[in-house]
Amino acid sequence: MTRVGQFGRSAALLLVLLLLAAPPAAKCGDSPGPGVDWSKCDKKKKVLRDRDMSGGTFERTDLSFSSLSGSNLTGAKLGRANLAGARFEGSDLSGADLTKALASRTDFAGATLAGAVLSKVEMARAKLAGADLSNADLSKGEFERAQFHGANLEGATLAYADLARADLTGAKLAGADLTGAYTLLIRIEGTDLTAVTGLTQQQLDIACGDVATKLPNGLTAPADWPCPAVEE
Repeated sequence: MTRVGQFGRSAALLLVLLLLAAPPAAKCGDSPGPGVDWSKCDKKKKVLRDRDMSGGTFERTDLSFSSLSGSNLTGAKLGRANLAGARFEGSDLSGADLTKALASRTDFAGATLAGAVLSKVEMARAKLAGADLSNADLSKGEFERAQFHGANLEGATLAYADLARADLTGAKLAGADLTGAYTLLIRIEGTDLTAVTGLTQQQLDIACGDVATKLPNGLTAPADWPCPAVEE
């Protein structure tokens, strides 16, 4: 066999081995269903309401402005996904991984995110009213002006999260960790903070509470409470 022939055979064998070793590619044309792999796919402005996509992979997927209301996304992988302006009202994202997802102005009202990972997400002005975020990891996330009123944040980790001007009125916060969280003008009127951890007087002094706000032992309400009304 000539050297050229040997080289061609070796190259072909190498290509086969590389194809066998490579992970399966995402199938962007697949129908939505349990375990679907849409990683890095363009799925913006899609209507995907009330679908079962539990355990699906959506890492770096563009789902911006899509509607996934009422869908089952338990255990889904949404790391670095673009969720800006998308709708997840009433969806189940229990145990989902949204690490570093882009979700500004995204609607999660009434959604279940119990045990989900939202570390380092960008959720400015996101709607999380009435959502279940119990035991979720929101550490180092950006939640400026996010709406958490009436949400369940019991046992959640908010360590070093940016909560500036976020609305936590009436949120359940027993066992929540606020270590190092940025609390500038957060709304905590009428909120029970007695069982949170990591909250300092300095954080409280720049927050917005009122006489109905319940504080942990050792912390006192600032003299300038309640805060004056601010423009959104």
